[in-house]
Amino acid sequence: MMTSVMALGFVFLASTTSMATPAKPQKPKKQTSGITASNLDNSVKPTADFYQYACGGWMANNPLGDEYARFGSFDVLGENNQAQLKDLVTKIAAQKNTPGTVEQKIGDFYNTAMNTEVINKQGAQPLQPELQNIAKMHRNDLSVKMARMLMDGSTPFFALFGSADPDNSSMTIAHIWQSGLGIGDRDYYLDKDQQNIRDEYVKLMTKMFSMSNYSAIAGFKGKENEMANRVMALETLLAQYAIDKTVLRDPYQTIHKCTPAEFQKMIPAINVQQYLKTLNLKLDTLNVSQPTYIQGVNNILEVTDFDVIKAYLAWNVIRGAASYLSDEFVDASFDFYGKTLSGRKENRPRWKRVIDNVDDCLGEAVGQMYVKNYFPAEAKQRMEQLVKNLQWALGERIKASTWMTDQTKKNALEKLAAFTVKIGYPDKWRDYSALTIGTESYYANVMNSRRFDMAYNMSKIGKKVDPTEWQMTPQTVNAYYDPTTNEICFPAGILQPPFFDMNADDAANYGAIGVVIGHEMTHGFDDQGRNYDKDGNLADWWTEKDAATFKEKAQLIVDHFNSIEVAPGVFGNGEFTLGENIADNGGLNVSYTAFQKAKKDGQIKGEMDGFTPEQRFFLAYAAVWAANIREAEILRRTKTDPHALGRWRVNATLRHIDPFYEAFNIQPGDPMYMAPEKRSHIW
Repeated sequence: MMTSVMALGFVFLASTTSMATPAKPQKPKKQTSGITASNLDNSVKPTADFYQYACGGWMANNPLGDEYARFGSFDVLGENNQAQLKDLVTKIAAQKNTPGTVEQKIGDFYNTAMNTEVINKQGAQPLQPELQNIAKMHRNDLSVKMARMLMDGSTPFFALFGSADPDNSSMTIAHIWQSGLGIGDRDYYLDKDQQNIRDEYVKLMTKMFSMSNYSAIAGFKGKENEMANRVMALETLLAQYAIDKTVLRDPYQTIHKCTPAEFQKMIPAINVQQYLKTLNLKLDTLNVSQPTYIQGVNNILEVTDFDVIKAYLAWNVIRGAASYLSDEFVDASFDFYGKTLSGRKENRPRWKRVIDNVDDCLGEAVGQMYVKNYFPAEAKQRMEQLVKNLQWALGERIKASTWMTDQTKKNALEKLAAFTVKIGYPDKWRDYSALTIGTESYYANVMNSRRFDMAYNMSKIGKKVDPTEWQMTPQTVNAYYDPTTNEICFPAGILQPPFFDMNADDAANYGAIGVVIGHEMTHGFDDQGRNYDKDGNLADWWTEKDAATFKEKAQLIVDHFNSIEVAPGVFGNGEFTLGENIADNGGLNVSYTAFQKAKKDGQIKGEMDGFTPEQRFFLAYAAVWAANIREAEILRRTKTDPHALGRWRVNATLRHIDPFYEAFNIQPGDPMYMAPEKRSHIW
């Protein structure tokens, strides 16, 4: 993504001294409070509804546009980053680039995707070879076809991918995972109150079977609705066999390693040897994450009319291609996935969608340019200091814990000390020389990118895990923790306001990016992460007593979030969001501890803009989650998002944080008050 691909150096902060005294950050010359007065709603008391008090002004000043299902301060940063990427990409796309260079690939991808005249003229033509191939299939072709579809980025029935071995995290093995539901979550197929969603989904299939010409090719023209209903019935059976998302939160429930021969016994309707050979995989072992689901898939394959199976495969191809075809396909897809599921009123501008796809397909190439142009070295240095301070704080909290035995504390501290920390950008960049991007069609470029990515993933199987690899691009506005590598990662994209402000007093930075850092660290010790040891292996390092106490404390959080009515008659899912809620809880406590240490050391200013340092800490935390959201999107996220809604990441989570009560003088009888015995204190 740049005129010359430049490898930028990066030093891992793999801390082995995380319990040391925290580093003192260098202060910028001019500091603000980090609190924007216009974001507040002073008509509401912080003791009554802290989210509305802290974010109400922002919500009023940022009404929800038609292209959004939800728009918040988090999204503002994403939009700013996207505009920066557009500037970088369009400059490259406007020049003549040497064939085979990353600049040529970026430029041709963007220009081809923006050429709507050609794309609309092509219509469904780019799909025809694949749809004709499916229509001509016989049942004994199924194994090879499913493998080839996987390499094309489509996962009907189930997915296969390379990831760390849960028993030996240094090695990559093949995992089989349930897949193939076009609406997404299984609840859309099974819940009685989702009939309208199901009806609209069938209408979409009916329309696209005709638009794509598959109904004519396969011989059911005029009967598209009948076939769509039969495919819907097939997907409903898949949903019935699918394991619920709350069960999948337990990593021990998804570990069922076996040989290919044993996998064959689970699914005799597929020729496993042929399937793996087509993928060029020679395996001794693989992990079948949901064996009962795979057995259910076998039942479906054995009893379902093969014309319906072929229509289901074709539907996977069509819906996966729709966003890259003519406006007719884009609009039909948006009507369901945008309007019906999320409540959006209009699609995002084409340039935004295309920039996102350039980012998806050539992410690290774009990332090199992004870092070079927009990520100052001093931001990385200050983040390194903050991370060290947060590691120290979590270590101190573990040591001071009153509910953990010494043995579990020792194991927890060893895991914390073994964290690998990645900040800003990777120390080595991905090679895109094998990726072919041309000017034939937008869809062809997307397919080439999918094949490139799938081949990359498959090539890892049977090899050692690369500890230097990043799972997010530098321009991503997010962060992550990976339990199998015991690493936390903070891309350059998130290291900007409202998360990180180089010009703000650190009370606000601890409340924002500090909590993000603490959040990711706490994931190493949430209900999922706590099952992995310091080396990333699935291992029980807890005493029986401590494990039981952890579950009791976690249940307080589950019960609290289950009690929240997010929409009329719809309640939160405390089990599904538990990991993120524990991480928010821990992130706040850990960052607050680091903040108090910084305050004691004289690194935090006193009252600024009428707010104490403690108040600025919590106001900055809330500001990260300021957002407006549509009711349809509330319902969709409640079913599919393991994070609680922004309002409740503030109001519900803060009720468990004791210093919050002191900062805003919250007393019994106040709506924000929760009795001490109902508050959960874990990390």
